[in-house]
Amino acid sequence: MTGRAVPAPCRIAATTFALVLLVAQAAPALAQGLPTPIASIDVDAEPLSPWTMIQHADLVVQSVMGGLAFASLVTWTIWLAKTMELAAARRKAGAATRRLAEADSLDQGLRALDHGWTRNGPVADLAQAAAMELRRSADLPADGVKERLAIALARIEARAGRAMARGTGVLATIGSTAPFVGLFGTVWGIMNAFIGISETRQTSLAVVAPGIAEALLATAIGLVAAIPAVIIYNHFARLIAGYRAQLADAGAELLQHVSRDLDRAHAAAPPPAARRAPQLAAAE
Repeated sequence: MTGRAVPAPCRIAATTFALVLLVAQAAPALAQGLPTPIASIDVDAEPLSPWTMIQHADLVVQSVMGGLAFASLVTWTIWLAKTMELAAARRKAGAATRRLAEADSLDQGLRALDHGWTRNGPVADLAQAAAMELRRSADLPADGVKERLAIALARIEARAGRAMARGTGVLATIGSTAPFVGLFGTVWGIMNAFIGISETRQTSLAVVAPGIAEALLATAIGLVAAIPAVIIYNHFARLIAGYRAQLADAGAELLQHVSRDLDRAHAAAPPPAARRAPQLAAAE
């Protein structure tokens, strides 16, 4: 039977729980270990709080917590910047697409986009690419014009999508690595808890609890940094997919305008027999 992959947060929680059980079961045996100086928290002198645990944690654990806090700050900074960027880009693309849909030809669409905030942006680039392809292919068959224009529009859409997705890869990295970085801090903290037990040669809960609490705090901070990063990344992935769909709609409107203009030009041109008649009369 094929087993199903266990999500990373579940693996982290299970590993942390196993480490806590290991400390609880092995504490009596470690009471006779090698004594090594270690900072401990006097729960009678000051209350046991997250800030107190951070202050008394090992330098390695403090470094892990600081790195995870910085990663969380980066996550929320990207969220704020990318939210404003995506909102503005989607509003602009929607307005530009509506202007193209209201136009009757490519020239009218270009004039409609040349006013206000729709003058710049991916939709304006799509329209300019359509006009440039028509100029370059003025004497070529219509089918080839449409094919080359579709390729050019697809490249512009892909480039705009990549530009909008820039920065979201950091969120994926934080979401996938932060729990494991926090677990590393937990492992290191539990190692120090073992050393503290060997130093005091006591296995009471008052001796063991501060070290374990410090260790678990690193995993907690890792989850606090990872969970929002994963949620925000998935949210941006959906928004960027919708933005690319808007650009695809604008490209479809431009292809319709180009196809319509080409058909009009073909219908307005005289038939081949009518063009040959004046030439034959001049030759006679």
